[in-house]
Amino acid sequence: MEFFDYFINVPENIVIVSPEFKILAATNLYLKTTMRRREEIMGKVFVKEVYQDPGVSFDENPVIISIRKAIATKQVDYLDVLRYDLERSAQEGGGFEARYWEASHTPVLDEAGNVRFVIQNTHDVTERELAKQASKVSEEKFKFLTDAVPQLIHTAEPDGACTYVNQRWLDYTDLPFEEFLGSGWQKVIHPDDIYQVKNRQKEAVYAEMEFQAELRIRDKEGSYRWHLVRSLPMKDQSGKVLMRVGSANDIHSTKLMVQEILESNEQMSLLSDQVQQAYQKAEDQRQTLERLIMQAPAIFAILKGPEHRFELVNPQYQQLMPGRELTGKTVAEALPEVVAQGFVGILDNVFTTGKPFVAEEIGVELDWHNTGQTETAYFTTTYQPLFEADQVTGIIVFGYNVTDKVKLRQELETLRQG
Repeated sequence: MEFFDYFINVPENIVIVSPEFKILAATNLYLKTTMRRREEIMGKVFVKEVYQDPGVSFDENPVIISIRKAIATKQVDYLDVLRYDLERSAQEGGGFEARYWEASHTPVLDEAGNVRFVIQNTHDVTERELAKQASKVSEEKFKFLTDAVPQLIHTAEPDGACTYVNQRWLDYTDLPFEEFLGSGWQKVIHPDDIYQVKNRQKEAVYAEMEFQAELRIRDKEGSYRWHLVRSLPMKDQSGKVLMRVGSANDIHSTKLMVQEILESNEQMSLLSDQVQQAYQKAEDQRQTLERLIMQAPAIFAILKGPEHRFELVNPQYQQLMPGRELTGKTVAEALPEVVAQGFVGILDNVFTTGKPFVAEEIGVELDWHNTGQTETAYFTTTYQPLFEADQVTGIIVFGYNVTDKVKLRQELETLRQG
């Protein structure tokens, strides 16, 4: 009796069954976990008369299969994680509670080597399994989100070794996922860029800071396109780097377009020299071409979409109309006066045909100073279509204010005629 008291108070979910699958004994914790009384289960056929899943036959029940294997092999058999929901009491609201279990079946032999009984030891692994499921859901959500964005997304270890790339990386390069892991990503970087990229990556990893670079990435056709790559360290509350998350944005069309503008104009040629010099000096500060354009000594704006919405306006452009808000508005919204003057029609034609248009000393009548009085100013302006993936997505406006020059010429002509 004393041994029986010891057994039933063992703090484990243990039940003992005979080779005929009849329940011989069970610990108190087992009874508490299964919410059964000892007299309800003693002598009953295990699983068949208690705990039976109505959707699974006795012989197909994984518990019975495992016990039979333990009896046949006379060795411990481990049951894979199994879901078995427990019925709640009426006081707990009734119904069933999802639970997950791991179990081992240990045969106990007699002196002749025959199986006397089998000990089932069950462990509740619900918390662990639910955590795994939650982690899997979280991973699936992360993958869905990264696949949905238009950028090439990656994650890496704190030392920079790649651990994940989104589907857009695979589609863009036509390479399998495994080839990006570790340092495999380096194979798609242009040979002229990789040395600099690796050095700057080491600096960023060592300093636990942001990494940013413009580099060329090979696509599935074997062509290289310019991308702006950024990688940020993700840290815990103590400041320890857990991982790095990065993105690559295609800037190929914009970079080539800016280069074309720089090369096509004498003033922009000078600016090109300034850009190159500034870029070299500011490379460690990771300045982008957009900042340099904002400092250009000419009027510069980027209009996006068929409605010609101002996306970027440099200070020289904004200074012409100090009282007007431009960024985020369409040309028609920000400058309604120019609609009747035919400028929106010019923009529509450039956007539709994809052909640039140069306006030499064209007059623009606006209320430049918000005084209620309109005045004509003159500009020499280039309207250059902006292409992305062979489609016109916007227009680059670049030009000079030549009002003083035009008015001086007009005055000279007036004096000459007089």
